[in-house]
Amino acid sequence: MPVTILENVVVNRVMVVVAHPDDAEFGNAGLIASWTDQGVAAAYVLVTNGAAGSSDKDMTRERLAAIREEEQRRACDILGVKDVAFLGFEDGELEPTLAVREAVSREIRRFRPDVLIGPDPTVRFALGVYVNHPDHIAVGEVVCRAINPDASSGLAFPHLWRDEGLAPHLPQVLLLQSFGEADFFWDITDTIDRKLAALACHESQHDDTAGVGGFVREMAKKSGAPIGAEYGEAFRAFRVGASDPSAALVESSDV
Repeated sequence: MPVTILENVVVNRVMVVVAHPDDAEFGNAGLIASWTDQGVAAAYVLVTNGAAGSSDKDMTRERLAAIREEEQRRACDILGVKDVAFLGFEDGELEPTLAVREAVSREIRRFRPDVLIGPDPTVRFALGVYVNHPDHIAVGEVVCRAINPDASSGLAFPHLWRDEGLAPHLPQVLLLQSFGEADFFWDITDTIDRKLAALACHESQHDDTAGVGGFVREMAKKSGAPIGAEYGEAFRAFRVGASDPSAALVESSDV
């Protein structure tokens, strides 16, 4: 059965767009597992190849990219994500260029999600210890530009419609992964173990699985507290596809 959020948005399809393998597992894997369990079709778009994520002097970018793709596919199997696209842009070199924007817009028009999830491009620092990766910021910019105008306008990248048959598409809701300010929370108490199992698939990135898992649990406890859940995930929500924007504003005041 479909999931309903924000009072009346029916979710049959959800797409997650992130920079690197493991970004989605940190940000929204509990929600995705919960939704796929209820029959929602989920797609992941990995914008970069993840090839810069190692300090092993014997590792090559080409080998690491292949390893990280395989790790991400295993994580998706755990979460019930059937549709995974690897766009292959270079890790650590990403900018919100027209080429990146077109590639992401193509995937959104192809899959046609009701809900689009991505990183928050306004986050530069978090928790007093973390400086955000520029690839995350770039992907957040691209996701927002996909909402307006790249995926939603017929005259943005018109060849996608004219030559590839990919009509414009505007998701109903944009969710930006949050590690601070948030107004939408999802209870992941029943799926946090799968979130952690999916995260553990990224063995090339996490030597201390127990330590990472402990950190993720603590963050999930903080995100669950506003809704009285043991564990949660937090987002900033935008009713971008509301047919009546004024009604969406009224609803958002109750979130």
